[in-house]
Amino acid sequence: MVLLDLAGPVQVLTGADGYRIRLASLDGGAVRSDTGVVLSVDCALSDVAGRVDTVVVPGPPPGQLDRFSSALIAEIRRLGGVARRVTSVCTGAFLLAEAGLLAGRQATTHWFMCAELAARFPDVVVRPDSIYVHDGRVVTSAGVSAGIDLALALVEEDWGAEVARTVARQLVVFLRRPGGQSQFSVWGDVPPPRSPVLRGVLDAVVADPAADHTLIGMAARAMVSERHLTRLFKRDLGVTPGQYVVRVRVEAARALLESCDTGVEAVARRCGFGSGETMRRAFLQVLGIAPTAYRQRFTHS
Repeated sequence: MVLLDLAGPVQVLTGADGYRIRLASLDGGAVRSDTGVVLSVDCALSDVAGRVDTVVVPGPPPGQLDRFSSALIAEIRRLGGVARRVTSVCTGAFLLAEAGLLAGRQATTHWFMCAELAARFPDVVVRPDSIYVHDGRVVTSAGVSAGIDLALALVEEDWGAEVARTVARQLVVFLRRPGGQSQFSVWGDVPPPRSPVLRGVLDAVVADPAADHTLIGMAARAMVSERHLTRLFKRDLGVTPGQYVVRVRVEAARALLESCDTGVEAVARRCGFGSGETMRRAFLQVLGIAPTAYRQRFTHS
């Protein structure tokens, strides 16, 4: 397991002083983390019975996603069936999905693994832009440090915003990350496309975000059908063409808002949004914050 996937949430929940935390492994034995630190546990998973409030499944290193036994998946499925709430950190979402706990639900994981999660489990609606996703009684988080964000959200849900704010101050972290829910810059949060056709389309969007990047226009320039281009986007990137264009434009606008004093309306036009209101809606959708608020937080006088 990734050490911070466990340590972050445990630190937050311990700081809230309202939880009894038990660590469990499949056989009750110690667990070696990705850093080499060995963690002792309280019990075996089979010993966990009776009332369970929240199950937290930390993530394994990406290269070890296929090394988990059916017995472990069965225990996760059993506990997921009796717990009030089930959560995962980072690639722990793969274990929840394997246990059938994400079927028909929205979920997220580490940005680098979102496309693989969507490919392996087509019945899961993957949201690659989210720090954490709350769908009913199941909550999944993005990679590594996002487990802290997830745990703070749980504390706020259980004990209120003031308790969560106090814990966040103690840990010197944000109760809600500035910049909203975007996991990572658009330049790095999508895997390299397999298709040369798609690579050309992506390069054109990034080179000039304000150009005409409608589906019809992009398909015509790539000399493929609109349906085929959409299929390439979904297969290689896990997003629609329109979603990718919006994310690139948001990224371009972020850079301008941070680096110059150009007005919001002018930034919107330069980045292809057409109007400040259209850009505001896109920022709220992708980042969870309005452009003016983003500039205030990230511009230093």
